[in-house]
Amino acid sequence: MEWVETTAKTIDAAREAALDQLGVAADEAEFDVIEEPRPGLFGRVRGEARLRARVRPAQVRPKQERRRRSKSDKSDKPATSETSDSTEESSTPATSSTPKSAPPRARRQTSNKRNEEPTMTNDDRPESTVTPDEVGAAAVSFMEGLTSAFGSPAEVAVTVDGIELEVTVTGTELGLLVGPGGRTLNAVQDLARVAAQRRLGDHETRLRVDVAGYRERREAALSAFARDVAEQVRTSGTARSLEPMTSSDRKVIHDVLNEIDGVSTRSVGEDPDRRIIVDPA
Repeated sequence: MEWVETTAKTIDAAREAALDQLGVAADEAEFDVIEEPRPGLFGRVRGEARLRARVRPAQVRPKQERRRRSKSDKSDKPATSETSDSTEESSTPATSSTPKSAPPRARRQTSNKRNEEPTMTNDDRPESTVTPDEVGAAAVSFMEGLTSAFGSPAEVAVTVDGIELEVTVTGTELGLLVGPGGRTLNAVQDLARVAAQRRLGDHETRLRVDVAGYRERREAALSAFARDVAEQVRTSGTARSLEPMTSSDRKVIHDVLNEIDGVSTRSVGEDPDRRIIVDPA
């Protein structure tokens, strides 16, 4: 699993910062203290606490061995299909075999017919009859199967608001489904959307998946971070470039800073390195 490294004035503060980045609870992470603050003169503390953390790997369930078929099992298989195939092959005249390629003229006619077929545009496609409730049920089924495969007991529920769907997964030992910075969760959300589309076909819905309340905690942490950055930029009068973020995280930053006077935001670069620049206004 990927490690994240944090620094703070105390070990507890560095541990909390690491948990915010991982998006998991303390009992779902493991820590490795790299450096501790050193005591100085007059009770002061020198240096900073530095540690690294990662999501605690889940125990992998042992694979179940498949029972090998014995020779007696193979001998019990009926041989009617082989007999039938051989009978048909022997009774079919050799002259009735289909030629491997059609005559040149026939090929040209087939090609012209194919070119004459009209191309279906988006306006010509039939309107989807898939309902948001059906999409939500498919997403719930996918997440239940995924958590079961991970061996993590969880409850999955869906909230439908028009075409907006939110699937929430609650339980224990779900850190592996979130990953550092929520990157694994974003991939899981994409997989749930694709799984629903492959099962039901095209549909007009927007699906959001949240695991163990990570997105709510992440949004709160990003909002507090954005306000701190805004204060620094307004005080110093100097623009600040933030680290690359996902589109959902950038949206949170933009929404918070748009309501704060004295700063403005813009995005630069291309994904996955696209980042926000906070400018003094």
